[in-house]
Amino acid sequence: MDETAQRILENLTEVEVAAEDILSDKQQIVDLDLRRNRNREALSALRNHSPNDNVKVCFGNMFIKFPQESTRSMILKDQEQLDKEITDLRKRLKAKVNRLNELQGKPELRGYNLSPLSNDEIKAIDSLLKK
Repeated sequence: MDETAQRILENLTEVEVAAEDILSDKQQIVDLDLRRNRNREALSALRNHSPNDNVKVCFGNMFIKFPQESTRSMILKDQEQLDKEITDLRKRLKAKVNRLNELQGKPELRGYNLSPLSNDEIKAIDSLLKK
């Protein structure tokens, strides 16, 4: 195999590896989001119980009775961790997509690095618009 063909093969391999990495990150985001939605459903179900009740919680393949407040705090901590992981994955995904575009010789995506306004920024804009 001559040198040019070898370089082309290496470039295609690098593009394929980068694309697989992006796809696996996207799938991980989907899986974490499904878990986050199940946690929301669990929190909603906990609202229907009185605060002093014990609730059954599934750990692995067994159910354990747990105090409702402890269960709620565990789920909320899990939600925070899931939100953090999803945010981190999304941030890394942007860099990986830009790297893939660079490998393919495509221009960087415009507006891809935008981030949403924070709650404080939205409140400040609302207060300015109401004046």
